[in-house]
Amino acid sequence: MEDRIYWLGWQCLLPGIGKRLWTLVEHFGSPEAAWEASAKELSGAPGIGAEGPDGLVQRKANLDLEDLVAKLEASGISFYCYSEPGYPEKLLSIFDPPPVIFVRGQFKAGDSLAVAMVGSRKPSPYGQIVAERLAKDLAAVDVTIISGMARGIDTVVHKGALAANGRTVAVMGSGLDVVYPRENKRLMEQIIANGLVISEFPPGSPPEAWHFPARNRIISGLALATVVVEAGERSGALITADFALEQGRDVMAVPGNIVNPLSRGPHRLIKQGARLVEGAGDILDELGLEKLFPANQVGDGGSVKMSADEEALYRLLALDPVSLDELIVKSGLTSQKVMAALMYLEIKGFVRQMPGKSYTRTGRNLF
Repeated sequence: MEDRIYWLGWQCLLPGIGKRLWTLVEHFGSPEAAWEASAKELSGAPGIGAEGPDGLVQRKANLDLEDLVAKLEASGISFYCYSEPGYPEKLLSIFDPPPVIFVRGQFKAGDSLAVAMVGSRKPSPYGQIVAERLAKDLAAVDVTIISGMARGIDTVVHKGALAANGRTVAVMGSGLDVVYPRENKRLMEQIIANGLVISEFPPGSPPEAWHFPARNRIISGLALATVVVEAGERSGALITADFALEQGRDVMAVPGNIVNPLSRGPHRLIKQGARLVEGAGDILDELGLEKLFPANQVGDGGSVKMSADEEALYRLLALDPVSLDELIVKSGLTSQKVMAALMYLEIKGFVRQMPGKSYTRTGRNLF
């Protein structure tokens, strides 16, 4: 795109409110024409903001676009304009997509199969355990985990995905050179190495309060579904769920203790029709079993065909529970392969997970 450098400039001057930038560019016909406009010409244009045309012209004059591109490259930050190669396809269809996104890390084709997981910044031990387990189980079957790298549930699910050697994406409410919260610096480095971090806010942008509701539409927009794990009645996680509904995406929620205030958000969503989630299998089922069982996994007569790993693990199971550690040792498979195979077996109805990370056969026979 010949205009991409001007889109970049405008995104740096008017970040976080894509609609304002879209209307401004539409008024002038192109981002370059808007960039070259005088204060007098800008005075009659929409989307200028409180600073007025004179302030905007002064800020434009102080921004060297070529120098900005060089600084982004030096910082390892890429940028993608709307509809050009590299811009996430799922964001193209949402209301108010960011005209420009900044990225550290690499998008992969598999990131199209993604689930957003959000929740309280002060979760209970129960919430942390459930969130980590869900993220691990989903990441183990190549589902990318999307969240916001905030304290609490966000941090837990990013770490859970990384622990399963899976992909995870963090959507930031600040510039990508600003680590927030600061204690997540190491986590951010790990996410970049195993996934990516993304923001519509240019480098140097601080984590201002209004940034986070804006970034929530990107979290939900990148995912097929949003799962809420513990959220108060006014939680930002519910804002993300609302965005998901507006975007036509699935919303799911994990039930909790009825006396815990953090259960009110998920329970409200469930009452309104959100899928109740007890395990990763519920999420995968809601997304459609065809994603799990393509034609080459179905045997003669429509019966489900098992992989070699699944058959090996099923032979080790009985009606009495067998621990996960014992299955790993006896099967000789990696923990990641064992977890993935057990999940498939559970969804297919052959295995049931029991308390204490143990598994047992169901009444359905595989052989």
